[in-house]
Amino acid sequence: MDNIFLMRNEYLNSDLQPHNQRLQEDSNLQPQNKQQTENSNLQPENNQQPENSNLQPKNKQQPENSNLQPREQQQPVNSILQPQHQQQPEDSILQPHKRRQPLIKEENKVRPASSNTPRIGSDPCLGRYIYVHNLPRRFNEDILKNCRSLSLWTDMCKVLSNRGFGPKIKNGEGAFSRTGWFATNQFALEVIFYHRMKQYECLTTNSSLASAIYVPFFAGLDVSRYLWGGFNTSVRDFHSLELVKWLANKPEWRSFGGRDHFLVGGRITWDFRRPRDTDSEWGNKLLVLPQVKNMTVLVIESSPWSSYDIGVPYPTYFHPSKDREVSQWQRRMRGHKRSWLFSFAGAPRPGSSDSIRGEIINQCLASKRSKLLECSQRGNKCHSPSSIMMMFQRSVFCLQPQGDSYTRRSIFDSILAGCIPVFFHPGSAYIQYTWYFPLNHTSYSVFISENDVRDGKVNIETALLKIPKAQVKAMREKVIELIPRIIYADPRSRLETTEDAFDIAVKGVLERVSRLKKDLREGRKDMDFEEDNSWKMF
Repeated sequence: MDNIFLMRNEYLNSDLQPHNQRLQEDSNLQPQNKQQTENSNLQPENNQQPENSNLQPKNKQQPENSNLQPREQQQPVNSILQPQHQQQPEDSILQPHKRRQPLIKEENKVRPASSNTPRIGSDPCLGRYIYVHNLPRRFNEDILKNCRSLSLWTDMCKVLSNRGFGPKIKNGEGAFSRTGWFATNQFALEVIFYHRMKQYECLTTNSSLASAIYVPFFAGLDVSRYLWGGFNTSVRDFHSLELVKWLANKPEWRSFGGRDHFLVGGRITWDFRRPRDTDSEWGNKLLVLPQVKNMTVLVIESSPWSSYDIGVPYPTYFHPSKDREVSQWQRRMRGHKRSWLFSFAGAPRPGSSDSIRGEIINQCLASKRSKLLECSQRGNKCHSPSSIMMMFQRSVFCLQPQGDSYTRRSIFDSILAGCIPVFFHPGSAYIQYTWYFPLNHTSYSVFISENDVRDGKVNIETALLKIPKAQVKAMREKVIELIPRIIYADPRSRLETTEDAFDIAVKGVLERVSRLKKDLREGRKDMDFEEDNSWKMF
């Protein structure tokens, strides 16, 4: 417990403001030239960025060190906007020329229960039913239909294919197992979650049975259209304001004031937290709307002080369809030979005086026990899933400093590879993924103060070599045990015994909503919505 208090004090005394605009997410997420981006198997978009002031991004300029030019604004010949040459994601939720259907059909009121009137003690879905709002298509389907507009640098039509998983990855270098691997974009969570929700076993169209209500608004994809290009606040906020108006008119909302509602925002929280209605400020104001503060919002990076946005794992490359695929991968990672003591994949942040990236890169270059993929160099392999995963699989420790915000997708790629993460700031994981990671952070990770690295007080190699081999082995085993919890399984089949990131998220939402409802019924003040009193370490 002393460690937790020490980290909390360090966290509060450190520069808590996220750094430069999240345009180049590290690890495998540095855009190169336009031709390379369009032809790559991995097309992550790198544009999440909070600012040094008020936790908002500094500006909306093009990615630093990028050779990319914005995509042409005209529609390609094969655009999905032209039905006769339609190119849309495989098995897309879009159904051109057909009447839009809700997630479940009316004749199948509840799945898998045989009746809409649950019998106590006989209904496995009792307390787990979820009702899905049938939103107007402008909040989800139309956003996917216009996928060409979602990014200036990335072909989002390609990366959102296969239910959000993206194209399948070829295993020419042997970095992956035979099935279940895709070039998944780090911002695809909303689409992935949507398709998993369609297969959830306790959906109901009878909202009076529902323990929670899902709002399938693609919030992150919506805001991504307007983060660059000089769009004013009215444009950026339009769909968020329209959503809360639509919800407020529904009887399901009025029952609990939205406290049983949840949605998924597949970007970092700072993209939705614009503090003022000023065009120069970053993002939209979805998460500062009073109505949305009553909801539960799942994001890939949450606010340290907010209790209504919850951190969930970034999508990785692995989306298994069977339990044995997961256990086989875990066994493979247990037996993998690890040649390097530590590794790092990322780019320096020369524009940020607080970043320790430059020092980490220097220490990697000076060590014979380390491996470095420096993503700022032309022709680097940071776009290659196989290069990233092979490096992590061969490393004992994987360095995970802050990027342009507290978290990185690389954290989850390294865990997937059985590599022990090394954190330099408690905001990178310990207060983010409280539903997923053990509270005892020393059981699965190493913490080195970024202040000590910045001041030259610690040598990373020396610090890691001091950890006893037995402790390293136990930590790696704990990391490998975490693998099922940070992956999103393929919705085309159902894992029988493995609980994945989606399952944990739904369970967490149901438990939270149940507690909020109980507090309301018993007249207790709901401290979850007192944001000033919330800090997620406790």
